[in-house]
Amino acid sequence: MAGTTGKAAEIGATGIGKSFGTFRALTDVTLTIARGEFLTLLGPSGSGKTTFLMVLSGFEPPTTGRLLLDGRDMTDIPPEERGFGMVFQGYALFPHLTVEENIAFPLKVQRRGSAQIRKRVAEMIEMVGLGGHGHKRPAGLSGGQQQRVALARALAYEPPVMLFDEPFSALDRNLRTQMQDEMRRLHRETGTTFVFVTHDQEEALTLSSRIAIFEAGVLQQIGPPRDIYERPENRFVAEFLGDINIMPVQNGKMEGSDTVVPGNPTGDLAIRPEYMRIALEAPAQGNAVAATLRDLTYLGGVTRLNLRTTGGADLVLSVPTATLAEGLVPGAAVWATWPSERAFML
Repeated sequence: MAGTTGKAAEIGATGIGKSFGTFRALTDVTLTIARGEFLTLLGPSGSGKTTFLMVLSGFEPPTTGRLLLDGRDMTDIPPEERGFGMVFQGYALFPHLTVEENIAFPLKVQRRGSAQIRKRVAEMIEMVGLGGHGHKRPAGLSGGQQQRVALARALAYEPPVMLFDEPFSALDRNLRTQMQDEMRRLHRETGTTFVFVTHDQEEALTLSSRIAIFEAGVLQQIGPPRDIYERPENRFVAEFLGDINIMPVQNGKMEGSDTVVPGNPTGDLAIRPEYMRIALEAPAQGNAVAATLRDLTYLGGVTRLNLRTTGGADLVLSVPTATLAEGLVPGAAVWATWPSERAFML
């Protein structure tokens, strides 16, 4: 049997494709999931991220391509022999079993000794913070507690890889944040390779050592969260991962402004909202474009500004509230500014 040693594994995917009849769900996905990393598969509904997770798990065979586990071909190995842990959206707990019995179940399947099972169950209950709840059945637990049981059960037999299919989608925002903190802690403590599916951009940025962004069955970009956020490789990634301002540039100039990027390019200039500032007068130097303030949304320490440039581009700025001029109201003529190093061409 593959896995069950408690050591994190490396997964290699080469040319993975998946078709359902004439529908192509995945096209030529090639990537390596490093041993012990936290990789998040991110994308909108129907992008192929969950299909790729199902291929990794063995529940869906690829139409084309190969999968390697620590260099060994696992493409045709059935899911029960891969030894992976998996946590679904619906938790899939046994309702007639207690917390302790749910966690013990995979260990009994492995035919571990009774004393070893008791010790491991106690360790897992402590690890996920469910002390005092071991005797309860799932119906007597909150949603967050049930999710912790599902995590404990999946981690109990020390799988080399953990797969997560949007496990927090049914939780409210506060509980979701708590579970994200728990997930990071569990990843650090176990050292297991985590592969996590979500459509929530903030969740992906919060949890991941790397993010793989999917769209229309194609892997669009993979890399550390900051790299993907700061330097998206195409327009889809730029617009999907957070807010982005995009303005047309012709020969390095935009709407009559000074040169905005070196090399006099023509294309789309992109700047994240938090790197732009607002001024009431044209700055003496630097990048700036004339605009009209359309709306302000007070968010405490930050105010969200909606602007429209004289050329018709809509901009969103995220500005520290303390820096805004008094009496700024919709309709005001303003200038949007930004540092050159924070802008990039798409």
